[in-house]
Amino acid sequence: MTALAALAVDNLSVEFRTRSGVVKVLEHVAFTVDKGETVALVGESGSGKSVTAFAVMGILDAAGKVTSGKAMFGGSDLLKQSERELAELRGRELSMIFQNPRTALNPIRRVGQQIADVLVRHGGATRNDAPKLAIEMLKKVRIPDPERRAEAYPFEMSGGMCQRIMIAIALACRPALLIADEPTTGLDVTTQAVIMDLIGELAHDSGMATIFITHDLALAAEYCDRIVVMHAGHVVEAAPARELFAHPHHPYSAKLLAATPGATVSLDDLASIPGGLPDLRRPDLPACRYSGRCERRIGDCSKPLPQRSLGERHVVSCWNPL
Repeated sequence: MTALAALAVDNLSVEFRTRSGVVKVLEHVAFTVDKGETVALVGESGSGKSVTAFAVMGILDAAGKVTSGKAMFGGSDLLKQSERELAELRGRELSMIFQNPRTALNPIRRVGQQIADVLVRHGGATRNDAPKLAIEMLKKVRIPDPERRAEAYPFEMSGGMCQRIMIAIALACRPALLIADEPTTGLDVTTQAVIMDLIGELAHDSGMATIFITHDLALAAEYCDRIVVMHAGHVVEAAPARELFAHPHHPYSAKLLAATPGATVSLDDLASIPGGLPDLRRPDLPACRYSGRCERRIGDCSKPLPQRSLGERHVVSCWNPL
């Protein structure tokens, strides 16, 4: 872990025990996020992006289990912290914005009170000062008429407004690390840009490290410093954003970029990635979980994957990269 790293995840493996068998959701996941840096986790649904975030935050489902790895944060391994220790960190040092703000917010508590609760619990604010500080947070996330909006309930606000409330809650105590899990899902394009600009500005002002989980590679290209590409629980490539978009080296990264729609692309021109994710319950999962749908598959693909360094902070896990 370098001096610049806010979070260093190494060899993270997670499995879920289900009625139909053990699902090896993550295997040997590794990446870092530096202070003040925004790193995107991208990949298809089921690639393990959100599970990675939940493992780091210590909020895995009861059926989930971390079987190996480290998540070093502030000199401590988050994966070895007790629930009590993690509860102290969450909200103060670690924060998360969830996909659906309407389900994440308390529907029967006023939004100003929800921000105030975090400030009292994790920010050291008094009950008298917290409501005023909550209104200041509403101003920071550019909610108009914040004094009136603080008295509103989530159901009285639009999806974009609720997402801004979630950002205000997440950033109320100036955390060192923010995880934004699909924060623009279901929002119109204009609101997406506002939300991403807002997260970026607040992160820049405080030096906060940010993990941005998304399916939207166009957003990742515009707002992120580095990209971590995941497929079926593996990190297949990690690189600076401009470098990855200019020249992806893993076959999956290239297919993912090719499948990203552009402003001038018609429906008939949209590309797709052949095949599907492997069944992660299989006892005979291949070393490369992309090999079953890869056009560049060779004999070596059955061997444990190599970590190839292709330049500064650019690595790819592939026997036959582009």
